This record gives sequence, structure tokens and C-alpha cells, in this order.
Amino acid sequence: MENIALHAATVFMGFFAIMNPIANVPVFLGLTSQDDSQTTRAIAFRSLLIAFIVIAVFSVAGKYIFQLFGLSLPAFRITGGILVFLIGFHMLQGNQSKVQQPHGCDPAKAKEAALGVAVSPLAMPILAGPGTIATAMNFASGGGFTELVTTVSMFAVLCIITYVFLSPANV
Repeated sequence: MENIALHAATVFMGFFAIMNPIANVPVFLGLTSQDDSQTTRAIAFRSLLIAFIVIAVFSVAGKYIFQLFGLSLPAFRITGGILVFLIGFHMLQGNQSKVQQPHGCDPAKAKEAALGVAVSPLAMPILAGPGTIATAMNFASGGGFTELVTTVSMFAVLCIITYVFLSPANV
């Protein structure tokens, strides 16, 4: 039991250091600044749900997926780093994406486009990026079924905490 508690604390702190919900609040605010509070909460929920699903899948089958496609963790980290750099560069330029914030079209399409920011860049690569995926794969593959369940559970707890940080961000 002590071993499981130590593993859970280690996993949680590792995920917290990589995902860092406090540092992601300004990024979230930058991406959702034009949206109302209901849409902001929907974006936060959707992005965290997708991030959780991605981490759960990679925790269970990550090594096999990488072997199937011939990928390595360093290559995945480099690609994710380039994607995060490009997102940050565009945010510094102050350019709004026409894909994510369409103007002069159907309001339903505009809302769906606003919710699209939840998938990319929020869920992937900001919340569940290469570092988070590599961390999940390392912790989940370190033992048996108990370690796998503990890893996924600790990420779920971190997703709930992150939602608490993100949901009132634009209110």
C-alpha cells in the first residue's frame, strides 16, 4: 500500500510539473479571449477530456503504437516542440486564426470553430503534449496493472484540478 501511495504521489507530481495547469491559464486566456463564459467552459471541458483520452490510450498502448509506426520518443518530442513554438510565435504576433475565429458566417459554425481550439492547440500539444505522453508511458510501463491504473487515475485528478483553474478564467 505504501508503494502505491508513493507511486501515486510521484506520478501526480511528474504530471503536474509537465502539464502545469497554473502556467497554462494565460495560454488558455489568449486562445479564448473572444469567447463567452459558456463557450470557455465548453472549450476547457472538451480539451481536458481529449487530453485525458490521449494520455489513457498512450498509457495503455503507447509503446505498441510507437513500434507500429516506427516512431521514437525523441522524434515525437521534437515535433511537439516545433508545434508549441509555432503556436507561441503566432500568439506573440497577435494574429487571430481565421480557422478558429471565423467572421461573417453562420453562428453555429462560428461556435464550432471556437470549440475547435480545444483539440488543437489546447488538448494536443499543450495539455497532452510529447512530454506528458512520454511521462505517462514511462510511469505506466514501469510495473503492472496497478501502476497503469494509478497513472491514469492521477492524470484524471490533474485534469479535474486543471478544469478548476481554467473554467472561471474568462469570467
